[in-house]
Amino acid sequence: MVILGNNANFRAMRYVLITLMLLLCQGLVWGQVSYTGTIDRYNIELVAEVYSDGAVNVIYEYTKHHEPIVLEGRITGKTLTLYESDKQRTKTAKLVFPAFNKKATTLSGTWTDLKTNKEATISLTRNFDVEEDNTKLTWNNREIIQSAALKNQYFKLIIGKEKVTDELGVKGVKIMDKKTGQLVQQIKLDCQLSGAGLYSVSVGDYNFDGYPDFSVFETGYAEPNTSSLYFLYNPATKKFFKSRYEGVSLEFDEDTKTITELNQCCAGAQQTVKKYKVVNNKMVLKEQHCYKYDEQKQDMVERPMKECE
Repeated sequence: MVILGNNANFRAMRYVLITLMLLLCQGLVWGQVSYTGTIDRYNIELVAEVYSDGAVNVIYEYTKHHEPIVLEGRITGKTLTLYESDKQRTKTAKLVFPAFNKKATTLSGTWTDLKTNKEATISLTRNFDVEEDNTKLTWNNREIIQSAALKNQYFKLIIGKEKVTDELGVKGVKIMDKKTGQLVQQIKLDCQLSGAGLYSVSVGDYNFDGYPDFSVFETGYAEPNTSSLYFLYNPATKKFFKSRYEGVSLEFDEDTKTITELNQCCAGAQQTVKKYKVVNNKMVLKEQHCYKYDEQKQDMVERPMKECE
């Protein structure tokens, strides 16, 4: 990773950030809806995230294999059409629900293999709707599958609120064994749900020790900055522990074994870039830069760090 030390790179970064903000504003999530059911004779668990603009994201798994499968699609009229894709983004399967209603207790549809045209019947029963549950007094026992997974484990978020006045949030994460579906580890959390939903968990080698770790989206801010909680794997205990990493919009480069923090404020008119190395599972600052927008030059220019503090 190259530290963003020239104006062209900053203009590109600013464009990407603005684009992401516009995409996020196109539709408001109506909540996550959980289902169990079957595709043909195979049992599945499925979570759908429905947006006000008709877009729908889905994560489902066959309960025999526990491998999260990501679907993307849209509601047109009353028909929900979803597509499953491979790593090359080639569509491999289509799921169609001709009379989709997220308030319905049951759903029926078809699954089609796009290579062989083989079809199978889908039958689903709704377990819960996070949006509806949010009107209740207190609850803390809803779980939603996450898109990210490790080689042998997958993740479920525990969703709930503890008081009537509380906001709906992520109260914990479960690390589950793919082979058996059994609980491996459970960690208590207090994070936002609305910012990431089905994509709240990410995986990566965050301390560059060769073992995969995971993170959970914590919160978003007025600017495009976000923060996450990072959990590192201890090979001795075979458990994850919460790191002491702090900072917004962290990026991890396994090639250079460095962490870069990009902190933007003032509608992009001020940006700080900090680069860290990891020592004993702690972030140690290597270098930092301050950039401010110059009206005369109509571009970002580097300024003394104290001007960004």
